[in-house]
Amino acid sequence: MNTAPTFATQDHLKFFRTLNSRVNNYFKENNIAKTGNWKIHLKTIVLFTVFLVPYFIILKFEMPFYAQLLLNILMGVGMAGIGMNVMHDGNHGAYSSKGWVNKIMGGTIYVLAGNVYNWQVQHNVLHHTYTNIHGHDEDLEAGRIIRFTPTADWYGYHRFQHLYSFLLYGLLTFNWALTTDFKQMRSYTARNLSYGQPQSTTQLWTVLVITKIIYALIWIVLPMMAGILWWKVLIGFFVMHYTAGIILSVIFQLAHVVDETDNPVPGDNGEMQNTWAIHQLYTTANFAPKNKIMNWFTGGLNHQIEHHLYPHISHIHYNKIAEFVKQTAQECNLPYHEFKTTRSAIISHYKHLKALGQKPQLA
Repeated sequence: MNTAPTFATQDHLKFFRTLNSRVNNYFKENNIAKTGNWKIHLKTIVLFTVFLVPYFIILKFEMPFYAQLLLNILMGVGMAGIGMNVMHDGNHGAYSSKGWVNKIMGGTIYVLAGNVYNWQVQHNVLHHTYTNIHGHDEDLEAGRIIRFTPTADWYGYHRFQHLYSFLLYGLLTFNWALTTDFKQMRSYTARNLSYGQPQSTTQLWTVLVITKIIYALIWIVLPMMAGILWWKVLIGFFVMHYTAGIILSVIFQLAHVVDETDNPVPGDNGEMQNTWAIHQLYTTANFAPKNKIMNWFTGGLNHQIEHHLYPHISHIHYNKIAEFVKQTAQECNLPYHEFKTTRSAIISHYKHLKALGQKPQLA
């Protein structure tokens, strides 16, 4: 890992100071808490219903295999929804004003076979701090198989990455369950990375191993004990994770890996050209901001610009905050990347993957 980049400290455009004033005044004048309210509580109930009811139906009733797979797909949709709405706000401390509630809701990442510590380090620390900076933002890392930035190593098979990448996206949470968490735990603890109050390495590894065992017991062993054939259980497990993985991966990629966003490179001394807030504008994009279904289901991740600037504010407020961010960015002559539809964002991501797959031209 290279030395961590440092951001400029003086914002000559006064962008973030002006924006903060407008955002804070909005909450103060309307006497609104920045955390979640009944809307996110209702959404939590709905998403857990979508996720858990099919599971109990599969355990309780005999059915054709195709019907089980349809329920597994529905579980995957609920699983992704929980990740984007409940877990995400919880681990950012935005779900509730009460810390213990955020801790419980953040812990729903175990539903996705993930790990709280790993996710908080990768997402809250590395991704939110060093957004789209190659070698520091691990959301841009996919081994050698996918090339997400112009500065990443190029291999001949990357010419086809726009064709195979979407197929691999579905493996996201499946990899969490099997390998990724163990690799990240080893790497992060060795580097003494943490988010919030540090924990002992022994404690972190103990939680990881115990939660993986419990996860396997609930989602693999219990269905087999209920009389479901082992191969149906394993295929259903994979289908559930593949569904969740492809939803989560595509949503994540549309925010940062598109033609419109930048991948800034630190200077010789590790310095970045812009302040952290302005950096977020250059490296992040919104999509389908007026689509009520996307706003509801993605947990505001289609308002990624607002989320990166205000990760501790619940996503239920992003629609309103977006008005202030867009206005202030325009006044300061700064970019505000926004796709009107999900389709246009996916097309941009596809074209960007294809362009990055071409052999770089020697300077």
